[in-house]
Amino acid sequence: MEAILSRKEQIERTATALFKTKGYSATSMRDLATALGIEAASIYSHIKSKEEILQRVCFRMAQEFFEAIDAAEEAGGSATDRLKRAIAAHVQVLTHNKEASAVFLHEWRHLSEPLLGTYLALRDKYEARFREIIRAGVKNGEFAVPDEKFAALTILSGLNWTHTWYKPEGKMTPAEIAENLSEMLLNGLSTKKQALHDTYSHLNTI
Repeated sequence: MEAILSRKEQIERTATALFKTKGYSATSMRDLATALGIEAASIYSHIKSKEEILQRVCFRMAQEFFEAIDAAEEAGGSATDRLKRAIAAHVQVLTHNKEASAVFLHEWRHLSEPLLGTYLALRDKYEARFREIIRAGVKNGEFAVPDEKFAALTILSGLNWTHTWYKPEGKMTPAEIAENLSEMLLNGLSTKKQALHDTYSHLNTI
């Protein structure tokens, strides 16, 4: 049974859905009020602006991603195992709330300073967690990549489309999706895939 939401939570959830479908810039406070079935003026008793909602969504999602990767890293193990768990953790967060994920990934550009700078710093810090795992794998001979940043961005870019096609009623669970994605993405890093490594090297010269 779904919990009863407070008015502020209702506003945030409805706004998140509108930001996803219409885009942040195209969503007005009047749109939000209409979707909620209330007067626009009454919204301001709960929030200061629509950017406050965007801020809450973006930074809450950032926290969820960091908490997920922290938990994934606790078990340690090989770089391959760590990266598989990091991928699974990322997919789990993305699929838990597709609308919030879409806003987090695509609407962050509308944050104003200093929030924008803070968001970008968090994004870089999160990406660095994947780079560190890949670097460890290269060092111990598990992975063969010419550029760890390129590898990390390729993995994250591949994962971040998940929210656009994942359906809770679909054939695969988030865990199964993560497993399949891990197999495909990690095959490209493995030292056993020398042909693909050569392709990466060629691309690096273009």
